[in-house]
Amino acid sequence: MTPAELKLPPIGEPLLEVNGLAKRYGTKLAVNDVSLSIPRGSIYGFLGPNGAGKTTTIRCLMDIILPDAGTMTLGGLPLERRLRDRIGYLPEERGLYRKMTCQDQLAYLAQLKEVPRREALLRAEQWLERLGLSEYVKRKVDNLSKGMQQKLQVAATFIFEPDLVILDEVFSGLDPLNIELMRDLILEEKAKGTTILFSTHMLAEAERLCDAVCLIEGGVKILDGPLDSVRAAFPFRVVRVAYRDGKEPPADLPGVLDRRLDERTWRLELAPDQDPQALLAPLTAAGELSFFSANRPTLSEIFLTAVRRRRADVSGEGSPS
Repeated sequence: MTPAELKLPPIGEPLLEVNGLAKRYGTKLAVNDVSLSIPRGSIYGFLGPNGAGKTTTIRCLMDIILPDAGTMTLGGLPLERRLRDRIGYLPEERGLYRKMTCQDQLAYLAQLKEVPRREALLRAEQWLERLGLSEYVKRKVDNLSKGMQQKLQVAATFIFEPDLVILDEVFSGLDPLNIELMRDLILEEKAKGTTILFSTHMLAEAERLCDAVCLIEGGVKILDGPLDSVRAAFPFRVVRVAYRDGKEPPADLPGVLDRRLDERTWRLELAPDQDPQALLAPLTAAGELSFFSANRPTLSEIFLTAVRRRRADVSGEGSPS
């Protein structure tokens, strides 16, 4: 079977499946029994702190390094080299041929994925226009700024119309306007049925874009699933407060699991059954509030809480209070 004959599952059914992936470097277990199931047509966030095992997992998927254990399938077929031609990959480490023109660079990379030369040149011109780089069609890559080169590499990742795209820190080096452009592009490609796996440290962007997320820490998967399911697993509320005189909130507030100073406001994590409004009386009794906000936790707060709990469990200290 050739890559062009790959039979894709229906939208929403698993496209990429990883089972029991493991990779060791000497005595360090970088990836420990990680399993993933990524539905076709979804945007799947692959999250974790530095050194968590994200890049190692991605490199195993792309056959850059060999795993010690585990299986990987695309469309139900073993993920062999011939099927990887249906995967677009933007690594965190960027690389372009700086002396080629932008159009020739994109066309060359498309041809490597078996796009005919004439079609590759046409697609390259269309992508450069789409990304606001049409005036650079015949100019060399080394005339581009860092952010422009980043956009060029994104175009190279999508130009051959892959079934699965892996983006590693795609927003790195982009200003807010280009982040918005990239966000819109990703959503447009998803609407076409493209499946997108992206690793990022920008959790606010992950929360805006992702249908599902996976969080790994220390090479171990600690969260995985649709965003609604992930939020349901962390039903606590977060209250943020500040006093006009900068004082700390009382230490004995009812139902508060954790309190910490965070960006000039106090972050209070509440037990799931605690009503935030019940804190108003003891808080205002202690002084004049300049700020009070009660919300469900953001993905960033869930991320931090999950990592702290994992590290506390590993150290044998139990859940942080």
